[in-house]
This record gives sequence, structure tokens and C-alpha cells, in this order.
Amino acid sequence: MPHQERKAVLEERLQVLNPSFLDIIDESHLHAGHAGSRNGASHFRVHIWTDQFDGLTTVARHRLVYDRVQDLMPFPVHALAIVAKNPSF
Repeated sequence: MPHQERKAVLEERLQVLNPSFLDIIDESHLHAGHAGSRNGASHFRVHIWTDQFDGLTTVARHRLVYDRVQDLMPFPVHALAIVAKNPSF
């Protein structure tokens, strides 16, 4: 599965959180040669804002995101950097 398709899968999976803002950035090119990039695994950065994060700690917010994509890790997605916020902040 090409990186662009992986990005689309991430976007689709995260829609269940009803984000008011979602930006997924493919940073795979920054990790070329890294052990986690072997065999074409991807690195992404996710910026997601949703009311579902209201009252949650940063760790709990990240868990909500990881719960939606855990079957994609560590392949085809090797790494996911997450910026998760409640839009009212």
C-alpha cells in the first residue's frame, strides 16, 4: 500500500472521533534509512482537534488516537507523532 493510501486510511479511521480539525502529514522522507523505515513503513504526524478530548489528559487523548489505528502499527505505519487538542482550548 503506497504512503498516500496509508494516509487516507488514517484519515478515515480518525473520522470516528469527529474532529473539527485533522491534518495528517507524511514525514516518511525524513526517516529514510531509519530501521523503522525498512520495507517501506511510514512515519506520520497527526494534528487532531475534537471535543471528544474534553477533560482527557494528553496520554488519554493519544490512546484514543492509537486505539483507532493500532492494527496498522508497526507496519504499514511505523511511527505516529500526535498533537491532540480540544478545540475549546
